[in-house]
Amino acid sequence: MLGLADTLESHRGFAEVVASLHGGHGGTIGGTWGSASALTVAALLTSRRSPAGNRTAAGPLVVVLPHAAEAEAFVDDLALFSDVPSLLLPAAESLGDDDPAGTDPAEAERLAIVKRLALPGSAAPALVVTSIQALLAPLVDPREIASSTRRLEKGARLDPGELADWLGARGWLAADAIDSPGSFARRGGIVDLFAADWDRPVRIEFDGDEIDSLRTFDTVSQRSVAELQAVDVTALVLRPDGSARRTPFTDLLPPGSAWVLVEPGELAEEAQRMWQRLGAAGLLEPEEVFARIGRFPSVTLAALAPSGLDASAALAVESVERFTGVLDRVREELETVGRDQDVWVVAPTEAEEKRLRELLDGSAPARDGRLHFARGRLSGGFRLVPEKLVLVSSAELFRREDAAPRPARQRLSRAIDTFLDLHEGDHVVHVSHGIGRYRGLKLLERQGRTEEFLEIEFAEGTRIYVPASCIELVQKYVGGSKLAPKLAKVGGAAWEKQKLAVQKAVADMAADMIRLQATRGSRPGIAFPADTTWQREFEESFPFDETPDQLTAMEAIREDMQRPRPMDRLLCGDVGFGKTELAMRAAFKAVEAGAQVAVLVPTTVLAEQHRRTFAARFAEYPFTIRSLSRLTGTAEERDTLEGLARKSVDIVIGTHRLAQADIHFANLGLAIVDEEQRFGVDVKERLKALRASVDVLTMTATPIPRTLHMSMLGIRDISNLTTPPANRIAVETRVARWDDSLVRTAIERELARGGQVFVVHNRILDIHKVATRLAGIVPEATIGIAHGRLSEAELEEVMLSFVAGTTDILLATTIIESGLDIPRANTIFIDEADGYGLADLHQLRGRVGRSHHRAWCYLLVDEGARLTSTAAKRLRAIQEFSSMGAGFSLAMRDLEIRGAGNLLGTQQSGHIATVGYELYCRLLEQAVRGLKAMPPAEPPPVNVDLPGEAWLPRDYIPDFRAKIDVYRRLSRATAESQIDDLAAELADRFGPPPDESRRLLDFARLRVAAAALGIDSIAKHPDMIVIGHHDRPAIEKLRQAAASRGVTLRIADQRTAVMPLDPAVSGVPEAVFQAVRTLLRPLRGRPYSPRPPSAPRS
Repeated sequence: MLGLADTLESHRGFAEVVASLHGGHGGTIGGTWGSASALTVAALLTSRRSPAGNRTAAGPLVVVLPHAAEAEAFVDDLALFSDVPSLLLPAAESLGDDDPAGTDPAEAERLAIVKRLALPGSAAPALVVTSIQALLAPLVDPREIASSTRRLEKGARLDPGELADWLGARGWLAADAIDSPGSFARRGGIVDLFAADWDRPVRIEFDGDEIDSLRTFDTVSQRSVAELQAVDVTALVLRPDGSARRTPFTDLLPPGSAWVLVEPGELAEEAQRMWQRLGAAGLLEPEEVFARIGRFPSVTLAALAPSGLDASAALAVESVERFTGVLDRVREELETVGRDQDVWVVAPTEAEEKRLRELLDGSAPARDGRLHFARGRLSGGFRLVPEKLVLVSSAELFRREDAAPRPARQRLSRAIDTFLDLHEGDHVVHVSHGIGRYRGLKLLERQGRTEEFLEIEFAEGTRIYVPASCIELVQKYVGGSKLAPKLAKVGGAAWEKQKLAVQKAVADMAADMIRLQATRGSRPGIAFPADTTWQREFEESFPFDETPDQLTAMEAIREDMQRPRPMDRLLCGDVGFGKTELAMRAAFKAVEAGAQVAVLVPTTVLAEQHRRTFAARFAEYPFTIRSLSRLTGTAEERDTLEGLARKSVDIVIGTHRLAQADIHFANLGLAIVDEEQRFGVDVKERLKALRASVDVLTMTATPIPRTLHMSMLGIRDISNLTTPPANRIAVETRVARWDDSLVRTAIERELARGGQVFVVHNRILDIHKVATRLAGIVPEATIGIAHGRLSEAELEEVMLSFVAGTTDILLATTIIESGLDIPRANTIFIDEADGYGLADLHQLRGRVGRSHHRAWCYLLVDEGARLTSTAAKRLRAIQEFSSMGAGFSLAMRDLEIRGAGNLLGTQQSGHIATVGYELYCRLLEQAVRGLKAMPPAEPPPVNVDLPGEAWLPRDYIPDFRAKIDVYRRLSRATAESQIDDLAAELADRFGPPPDESRRLLDFARLRVAAAALGIDSIAKHPDMIVIGHHDRPAIEKLRQAAASRGVTLRIADQRTAVMPLDPAVSGVPEAVFQAVRTLLRPLRGRPYSPRPPSAPRS
């Protein structure tokens, strides 16, 4: 469609407007209906190029639209008609002191554009697309950028300390590990830094004061990605008020620039509205902005253009009639719209295009060869009258909104491991001794060997030192109980008794679950057929890239559904991680095979939202979707119930109403249950009966921790979604007292960018008082009130008004908590936040931040309220973990314990409190493996006690969390390749390891080789190495292999072998290590191979 823009030259007056623009004046173009404004800009861009395709204008063409969302859609539209790259200038999302230095993605993109505009000649952009809101906020002055930018080049001389001081003085945050812009980390000769306008952080490795290498790295793995020769780092100097010197966008443009103003009347209205709301936050006055634009030649575009003295054109373009969105009527409606014309249908994906070809195959345009398809996005269809051409999008055909995926920046989230949050004074569990208190890492020397130990205090002041190499013996205590646990007495019998009681309980539970699974496995279920072409097309039409977790989970669901036994799978994932998409794919598989699907959700609001989501996603397929909830009218409910019994309804979505006795399905094949723990006993009993015969997919946003997930493999089918979507931005979370000016500023900022606001107040009694207060603070905003005591009609009206965007603020109780998805709503206030549990706060916060725009969550506490220490900790925790996937990070404090309780039952929660979460999971895993005759999951630990220093010095790895992580990964390694990979990672992240750390890695390699031989311990005694073992045949093989190389190994008894040492070797630690390594060499690199449980062991 790239040549379509050329056709506009023949439209009346168009050539005159182009000539006027080139002459330094401008003009008006009318008739730009739908996406015709993008086609017009494509034609203007063509006119600014020479016949050879080179730019003839010195400056860019700047296109201004009335709203930020329209600017984003315009970029997608333009890609259909022009190959000129668009640069999108986003609206400022943080105003005043809202943004910690360098963390706002919109501000980072604006900074990058200022840099791009300063590039010489053809390197500068040819086209900038923006909104009037973006122009009202001035940008960072290029002189400020120039004075705040340093070029770092490979081979250049630079003092790493001086670089760190320079960054720190400019407000950058010194961190142990980089995971967000505006931060840096220095570890010896390595400096990591992340500038706001970079997609990935950069690692600089120094050799003295010379830059030895520059490379980008991944924030999740912390591993290097690509080598660089040079990079520019901008660290702005912030004034005392937190600002930098700024300048209007117009001042950044060179001579030869030109402007296109789309719908000028609406532009002026929106500019005035934003100025009235946020003018005090440092915005430019609208009159000043338009006056500055007036210094450049400009063209205005409008569907209905006013007449003027400038050159004017009237395009022969018409708007396209609206479609009903009903599948059966699409073909005839398209025939009417495209009678005697060429019809182009624009589809976003290959799969959707393929499906539309099938659907429209028999239509008149298709039969006459007038139906064509294009890949891309079109925000509004239009008709080119002289050319007899109609353009329409697939979204318009089915009356739905297609979400456009925005380009993903580097994902800024790291899984936070609870054990790494270990602080001095925390309770821990020692597998052999019980619950103690962690007192820190201590460096001790013992029998000629120096290493680090975890110091643990038990009852009566007893202290035990655990070698860091045996860190697997210790876990952070998380018990879910409100009370602090009692410290265990070392040498007492109580701990062993408690552990045995829990072992018996988990074994009984595991046996029950295995029995239940076996019973279900023996019952006949529906074996759904393998995926069809329709199924593949449905899945491929998903407009976003699936996360690896989604693909894995879908494969598991697919396998479950194709087996001839009933599926019972739990799908866990943080809010917004893509559970609904997987549920829709499973539902599609069921209905295409002729079965019915019931989707059971806890709230009326969620039922309505799921109905809309399912209807939009299934629009191109002949399946009937209905809902049953308080919002369903009597006649519609009767029709739905009859349809379910007659099989004319394929998918029904509803609340607990779906589980009542009068519901009869003709052929129910799949039940999808959202947040089962929120339903009553009667619904759960009905679900239990369903599980015996139909496939059940249960979804929950309360995360199940990975440790529990792994320990239940084999007795419960669980899929965990832990990867956040690529373009999701962390929610900025603030804790504050209720303050009218704070509330007003935050609401006005959200409304100014075309967004909506949630206010959560969980008392119906005085919710109208809060509404009155809000109306006084922001009188221009419309407010809807939603709570559980409204009538069906009232609740429906409020919710639908908010979903449609006609209400600015939704004041609601926690009825909005579960699953509500409104991407336009990106600010939430939670009133009296100190009264909520951590899991509730996390799930409420998940209502915002579901698009690529920055979102804010304000946890408000009453002005005079006194916070309890527990509430203060809870609010601090939710604020601290504001990264994506924080459900898994917060976890362990409240959320995962709740998840475990939901999954295992309340009785097991008591056992978790007894021995701690990690040990409980380990005991459960051992019980499952024992009952299923599976080998143990981990090798028995090998104790290596050889002379020499083996530890991680603080000046090599200063970050305690990173150090603990390395120790734990070394203790868990079961193959030499894992240790080699860790060694490469250490060299990458921290530089070449010192001798002590190299020896630590070598000792870990010895442990892996020894475990493969059934060796339990390797210890240095005077003039000999003593080896403890439990596998006589393997040791005999080792003795023979050693003898063939002239090494002596004597087998002393069933559990001990001895290797004599030369006196000259015995006193040299390195020589002792080499002797042991030579002995074990035949087995180096072999992975740990577990014995079957029946094998003899000591």
